[in-house]
Amino acid sequence: MKSVVYGYVRVSTKEQCEERQWIALREFPVERKNIFMDKLSGKDFNRPRYVRLIKKLRPGDVLVVKSIDRLGRNYEEILEQWRVITKEKRADIVVIDMPLLDTRQTGRDLTGTFVADLVLQILSYVAQTERENIRQRQMEGIAAARQRGVQFGRPRIPVPEGFDGAKEKWQNGQITSRAAARQLGISQDTFLRWVRGK
Repeated sequence: MKSVVYGYVRVSTKEQCEERQWIALREFPVERKNIFMDKLSGKDFNRPRYVRLIKKLRPGDVLVVKSIDRLGRNYEEILEQWRVITKEKRADIVVIDMPLLDTRQTGRDLTGTFVADLVLQILSYVAQTERENIRQRQMEGIAAARQRGVQFGRPRIPVPEGFDGAKEKWQNGQITSRAAARQLGISQDTFLRWVRGK
């Protein structure tokens, strides 16, 4: 059976690169009838057309995308989709924006799949390292801000004047924690937290 070249376009409602993706795929060339497209909202990553496309893939078929992030929201997801397509489906992937990410045979000793897998692993490692560096910088920034006296979170509610009296009545069983909190104009949780903290 002759292999089929498919294309996949994904756009969120926020981004407007749909046309660029279509043009790149048509120039590859991918036949219009073999291009699948999902339009997603920012919070929704349900991709029905992508799922349909993956089901259609047969060994030897080629999936073309303009950029690697069309396959997933993060590198864990991208690596998993890459594995499904190249290992389970035994199809090839071509990423137009990154010529090294082309699993088709290169004609040299090393196959395209090996080189592309290696490049993808490196990209994944770089992305993961960058995420960890950002997290580290954020933690260092927060620690430095705390040393300067910056307060994080909601400001603490000042303890009202009648708190000690209400606490005493509650401890003596004269009123419930809910009634004490209502008297003080605070939530029951806040009252109980203050009681335990004082």
